[in-house]
Amino acid sequence: MKTLHPAIHGGLLARRDLPAHMEELKDNEIQVIDLVAVNLYPFVETVSREGITMEQALENIDIGGPTMLRAAAKNFPGVIVLVDPTDYQPVLGKLKAGEVDLPERKRLAQKAFQHVAAYDTAIAQYLRQGEAGLPDQMTIALTKRYDLRYGENPHQPAAFYAEQMVGASSDSGITWAEQLWGKQLSFNNILDADAAWATAIDFSAPTVAIIKHTNPCCLASHEDIAEAYRRALTGDPVSAFGGIVAVNRPLTKATAAEIVKTFYEIVIAPEYEAGAVEILKKKKNLRILKAYLPPYINTRPGYLDYRRVRGGLLVQASDSLTEDNMHLTTATLREPTDDELAELLFAWRAVKHIKSNAIALVKDKTLLGMGAGQPNRVVSVKIAWEKAGKKSRGSVMASDAMFPFPDSVELAAQAGVTAIIQPGGSKKDDESIKAADKYDIAMVFTGSRHFWH
Repeated sequence: MKTLHPAIHGGLLARRDLPAHMEELKDNEIQVIDLVAVNLYPFVETVSREGITMEQALENIDIGGPTMLRAAAKNFPGVIVLVDPTDYQPVLGKLKAGEVDLPERKRLAQKAFQHVAAYDTAIAQYLRQGEAGLPDQMTIALTKRYDLRYGENPHQPAAFYAEQMVGASSDSGITWAEQLWGKQLSFNNILDADAAWATAIDFSAPTVAIIKHTNPCCLASHEDIAEAYRRALTGDPVSAFGGIVAVNRPLTKATAAEIVKTFYEIVIAPEYEAGAVEILKKKKNLRILKAYLPPYINTRPGYLDYRRVRGGLLVQASDSLTEDNMHLTTATLREPTDDELAELLFAWRAVKHIKSNAIALVKDKTLLGMGAGQPNRVVSVKIAWEKAGKKSRGSVMASDAMFPFPDSVELAAQAGVTAIIQPGGSKKDDESIKAADKYDIAMVFTGSRHFWH
């Protein structure tokens, strides 16, 4: 309670330019406090440890510290407030030289208010764990990782921020990846790298994903990661040029030797075999990242997904459904074979990472062609078929959402597709089912969709 005493807060809040305030301090024998430096209790660090009880968490909620910081920041013209040790020496230097000017005091005050806001956000996040639904009020705490040269285009200033997350693993993404080689990441690099890593680690089998403009243009799974890369590249070697390669297994020397044959912006892996990085470094402009691979591949817990709109924020739970959450039903006369079903499940996971309207053609756990971001679903089918070419014969097809008309099924039949996976639920499902039966195509409904706008 000592830091909540009137003698403390009187000395912090008294306005030096108001004689009445200064007279009141004198009458109560209270001294002014000109500088406050506070390190808050390590709440986030404490609750991030395994086995921490609610009682231990509550004991690590600082009350006096934030109260003093807020009081000092409110009265920043008269009180210097410090929350960041990197500010200590510069402020001491200015004090020794004479004075800390008002703009600097104001900067330190806003920094203190922001620091307390982030601290309170962490506490709210911790106490909100396990609650159903989304809260009526919510804050998001962000810490700048570094400034960027520019945003998507050179005229847009930009920076990269890390989200403060309590009670969830926050180190499995690109945000905290270790850069082993290459120049600084750009705004677009980070977007594409995040999409590549998210795609690769969504598969439990050894998988290689190659991303271009946040879409997987190449994707394959195989027990030999070098072979997975070679198969992935066959999907669309033209689009792969200048893309991002993500591997969800340690990257071998054999894989590195294949990768350097093509120009890429970034390679991401959880580990690198001895000698693999040296091979990759032959490409001096290639950025090499090492990202943490979570032990719960394919069963990752959900997180909140934020989408910015002008004047607001859309918030949703992440699209983290697994096969265990699906209830597959065969809609056609013919059931898919076991091999077809395995291919369909791969295609269904692949199409989740392609922008809507999304279509994926798959064979041998390899993405042969995909259609993305088209206003018309049948156009996405045409694009996927065009990319796959003759390889489409004997493939399976995934659609991220239902078919409004049977035209996509008709086109799939022309491409030689033998099985289709889609959510179902269209008013004209019967027409699509009839078309599939006509061509002996097995069609499976998932009951859930994978829209990604």
